Amino acid sequence: MNELDRAAARRADALNHRNDRPAQRRNAEHPQSRSGVLSPASLTLREADDAPTLRFQGAASVMERGYPMFDMFGEYTEIVDSAAFDNTLRADGLDVPLVLGHDQMRRVARTTNGSLRLAVVGDELAVDADLDPADADVAYIAPKLRSGLIDEMSFAFRIVSGSWSPDYTEYRIHEVDIHRGDVSIVGWGANPHTSASLVKKSAGTPLLALLDAAIGTHASIR
Repeated sequence: MNELDRAAARRADALNHRNDRPAQRRNAEHPQSRSGVLSPASLTLREADDAPTLRFQGAASVMERGYPMFDMFGEYTEIVDSAAFDNTLRADGLDVPLVLGHDQMRRVARTTNGSLRLAVVGDELAVDADLDPADADVAYIAPKLRSGLIDEMSFAFRIVSGSWSPDYTEYRIHEVDIHRGDVSIVGWGANPHTSASLVKKSAGTPLLALLDAAIGTHASIR
C-alpha cells in the first residue's frame, strides 16, 4: 500500500457521515474543472431610500478559513488561499452573474452590465449588487433574505492550481478562475456561521465602505 492509499484509508476510517451540510469533491487543477464551493458567507439586503432597486451585499467565499469537505475516502479540510482571487478579478472582460442556487437561468445581477461588483475585502470575496424588484427572481428571494430564511452564499469556479497536504487531510486552493462561473445565493453552505439583514441604505455598513475602497483600487473589477 502506497502513501496515498494509506492516507485515504485513514480518512475513510475516521469518516463522520453528515447530511446536514452539502459538500462536493474538490479535485486538483484541471483545464476543464468547474466546481461549486458552498462556503462561509454573509448576506445583506439593503433597500434604497429613493431608488427603484434593492442593494444586495454578501461574501461568496472566506479565505484562509478551513471548512470540511468529503470525498469517497472520507472527510478532509479545504482552504481557499488569500491570493486565490487576485488574478481572476484583474482579468479583462470578467463575466460573473449573481444567481439563485447556481441556476444560470435565475440571474439577478451581472458584472458585465455593472449591476454586480466583486472585490476582495479583508478575507472575503465581497459581493455588492443592485437588484431590480420587478424581476420575478428578486421578488422571490427578497422576502426570504429579509426574514433570514436564506442567509448563505456559494461560488462556482474553475480551479487553476491547488495542492494536498502530505497526509492528504487538507486541500489548499491556490488560485481560482471565476470567469463564466457564478456567485450564488444558496440555502445551505458548507459552513453554517453566516448572517443576513435588511437595512436602510442610509444606515450604511462597514462592508459597503470597504467594498467601495477596494473597487477603487482594482480598475478591472466590473
